[in-house]
Amino acid sequence: MEADVSGGIEAVFDELKGVEKVESGYSGGHLRIPPTNRCAPANTGHAEVVEITSDPQVLPLASLLQVFFSVNDPTTLNRQGADVGTQYRSAIFYRTPEQRAAAEKAIDAAKKEWRDPIVTKLEPFKAFYKAEDYHRSIFD
Repeated sequence: MEADVSGGIEAVFDELKGVEKVESGYSGGHLRIPPTNRCAPANTGHAEVVEITSDPQVLPLASLLQVFFSVNDPTTLNRQGADVGTQYRSAIFYRTPEQRAAAEKAIDAAKKEWRDPIVTKLEPFKAFYKAEDYHRSIFD
C-alpha cells in the first residue's frame, strides 16, 4: 500500500515493529516518470508517497493506517505543512479490495477524530516510482 506522507515522514514508519521496508517515491499520476526526471511530480499528476511493506501478523493494516492519519494532515487539500500542490495531496493508494475496505474504515474513523472535513483521496494503485536520493529521509 502507498500513502502520501511526504517530507521525511518515512522515518516514522521505518521505526514501527512489523515494517519491513519503507521507500520514498511517487504514485497516482497520469504520466510515466522516467528514472532520469523524477524531480517534477506536479507535471505528471503524481503524489509524493511512501511505499510500505509490512508483516500484517505483526502490524495490522488498521494500525498502519492509524499511524498514517497521525502523521498526515487529512484535512488540507493539496498541502502538507508548508508544501503546496497536488503532489502533496493526502492520498491512500490501495492494491486489493481488502486494502480499500480498510482504508475506507480508517477514513470513516478519521472523520470522527478531526474537526475539519477529511479530504484524503482513496485511489487504486497503478505504479510506483522510486524518488531521487535527495527526497529520501534525512534519517537514512
